[in-house]
Amino acid sequence: MEASKLTLLLGLLALLTFLASFSAAEVHFYEFIVEARPVMRLCRTLSTITVNGQFPGPTLEVRNGDSVAVKVTNRARYNITIHWHGLKQQNNPWADGPEYVTQCPIQPGATYTYRFTIKDQEGTLWWHAHSRWLRATVYGALIIYPRLGSPYPFPMPKREVPILLGEWFDRDPQDVMRLAAFTGGAPNVSDAYTINGQPGDLYRCSRQETIRIPVVSGESLLLRVINSALNQELFFTVANHQLTVVGADASYTRPFTTRVIMIGPGQTTDVLLTADQRPARYYMAARAYATAQNAPFDNTTTTAILEYKNAASSNQGLAPVFPTLPAYNDTATATAYTAQIKSPSQVRVPTQIDEYLFFTVGLGLYNCTVPNSPRCQGPNNTRFAASMNNVSFVLPRTNSLMQAAYYGVPGVFTTDFPPIPPVQFNYTGNVPRGLWSPRRGTKLYRLKYCANVQIVLQDTSIVTTEDHPMHLHGYHFYVIGSGFGNYNPSTDPARFNLIDPPQRNTIGTPPGGWVAIRFKADNPGVWLMHCHLDSHLFLGLAMAFLVENGIGPLQSVIPPPPDLPRC
Repeated sequence: MEASKLTLLLGLLALLTFLASFSAAEVHFYEFIVEARPVMRLCRTLSTITVNGQFPGPTLEVRNGDSVAVKVTNRARYNITIHWHGLKQQNNPWADGPEYVTQCPIQPGATYTYRFTIKDQEGTLWWHAHSRWLRATVYGALIIYPRLGSPYPFPMPKREVPILLGEWFDRDPQDVMRLAAFTGGAPNVSDAYTINGQPGDLYRCSRQETIRIPVVSGESLLLRVINSALNQELFFTVANHQLTVVGADASYTRPFTTRVIMIGPGQTTDVLLTADQRPARYYMAARAYATAQNAPFDNTTTTAILEYKNAASSNQGLAPVFPTLPAYNDTATATAYTAQIKSPSQVRVPTQIDEYLFFTVGLGLYNCTVPNSPRCQGPNNTRFAASMNNVSFVLPRTNSLMQAAYYGVPGVFTTDFPPIPPVQFNYTGNVPRGLWSPRRGTKLYRLKYCANVQIVLQDTSIVTTEDHPMHLHGYHFYVIGSGFGNYNPSTDPARFNLIDPPQRNTIGTPPGGWVAIRFKADNPGVWLMHCHLDSHLFLGLAMAFLVENGIGPLQSVIPPPPDLPRC
């Protein structure tokens, strides 16, 4: 049989298998129309890429066990893909979404249908474009409820409210990215932060559209907080109200109360709030947690209003109560908050480790040979770079990594990503200038099916120390330890939490420190790992795992769907 006919047959078989699963669970069909629409913010109207004309995009509500099909039609002028952030996509990397990693992008005028099943996941996730900086406006919430008859492991809230934190650029975000790519300098920062797409009444021309969340005295709310911001970690709080954290990254947590949460791009946090204050209006607010030294950042504050219904009329003339937010560089508060997040009970952390990996993550610089070049506007006539283990990741353009791996296409990637830094140095100290420039490459790391993996992610002081929110596609992992300074393999493992560590899909490296994670490589395919600051991703702060098939079809990647986009 011809290869093309065999591919089509296998694709149809995969589709029939997917459709057969509908009989055992509810089926959700969605249609996404990606196109430019005029959006007015901060006194200006911009032609903005949206989904179904909405900003943020539509909320998807499903249950654990449901099957989902999302038909994406691209009517915009840019290539696009959609990533379902945090979904494990078991054996199904074709639905994961990062462009040139698991698929070629959906070109203007083309259509692709993402098909997947929710397997043993509950809580708050989200979806977003995974194509350059289109994520700035193309994103929305993905809420996974428990199966029917299964309650939450916490008191049932009266209402649930998605809170999507974002960034607004007063120009086309693609132009911001292109300018940075041309000059080699840092990209311009955003002009505003947003809550559910609105900046709030601390910004010009935004008072009338400020998000208002009505509440009745005594009722409880579940706030599903999502950091959709392109490049910024954020502090979030609600004036005068305690927040009880009950979930993070679609995993339940041991409940604890806090006045403020710190949430990195890509992360989600579920908090319970009880309306137990004097009837009035209260700001919920978010502002930057910025850890890069001497780096510009958007130092504004976005707000929404929690408005008690029985106080709405009597308090119209009074300003809402304003909360106290941590300073932008308050690493102590961020660290203390993150340390409280734990699994609600003992979990099964891999203990017999097959792969000990040590990855340095951070920025770098390329030297320029032409003095005063407009393309060399980084520090001291350089260009910014970023890398993991001194490899600055380069996406292919003629094929996706997953398609190349599946069909055995040579020359697209190599599997020699280094398991440890090629050169050991004082990672958080005074790094010799000769170690500042990474090498470009499309290098993957091969993992045996079901290998137990430990990764230590080490921040570096090249250019600056910084908290890098690292996201692993296709997996949740246990965060077993973290610390400041250089990781010490002789002493630091003694402090690992192997009892009740949290499960996450995105975790930050403490600025000038390290974080250790573990997972079992039981999901075959090509899975990207990258910094979720998009300004760092396009500089090369990424790598990918090639997880081999196991034995038989249940441990193997399913065939690609027949409508998978071509490059």
